[in-house]
Formats: sequence, structure tokens, C-alpha cells
Amino acid sequence: MEIIGLGKLEKLKSKNRGNTILCQEIDRIIDDLENKNCNNQEALKRIRPDADLVHNDGFYIFNIHIHRVMILIEFEPEGNASIVWSGSYDDYQTTFKNNKNTINKWLKERGFIN
Repeated sequence: MEIIGLGKLEKLKSKNRGNTILCQEIDRIIDDLENKNCNNQEALKRIRPDADLVHNDGFYIFNIHIHRVMILIEFEPEGNASIVWSGSYDDYQTTFKNNKNTINKWLKERGFIN
């Protein structure tokens, strides 16, 4: 699976260089998406039990240590994963209020969904 928008995760790593656990978790999620066979939702949940479907168009929130990352995953033969947001848990709470309606509105405002 190709990952689009890796720069968002690299920026998160760069801002948190001293947080070894976070950096390892970011590397792990990248490895899981690039190298594991995540061709459907069941396979994804087996590989990443922390994947929480937040929108039926394939948007998931993942826990990475004390941070969150939102990724659009297209389950196709050569599907892609697009990083659309990443941040700390506090950033997640502030931005999305742990609410799927707020996530839906955020995705619409940025043109990810109609």
C-alpha cells in the first residue's frame, strides 16, 4: 500500500525527536501500512486493532502512543493510504471533540468528502 502525505508524520516525528516511543510508533504504523496486507477492513483491524473507523468513506483514527493520526484508506488491489491529519491527543480533542459529526464537518470543509 502506498502512503500519501508521509510528510505529516515526518513533521510529527521531527517535532517530537526526544520522544523515542512516539517515533517508533510512527515508524510502526508506516511499516504496517506499507508492508502488511491491509486490503480490507478486517485485515486492517487484525494488523492495527487501534484503527477506529470515523467515516464510512474509509477514514480511520489511529492511536500512536499519546498522539492520533487520521488516515484515509482506500481498499483496492493497489489501494492507497492518505495521511490527512495528525496531532496530539489534546489536538484531537480540540479539533474533533471526539465526535464523529465534528469529524464529518471537518472532512467536508476541507473537501475530503461531499
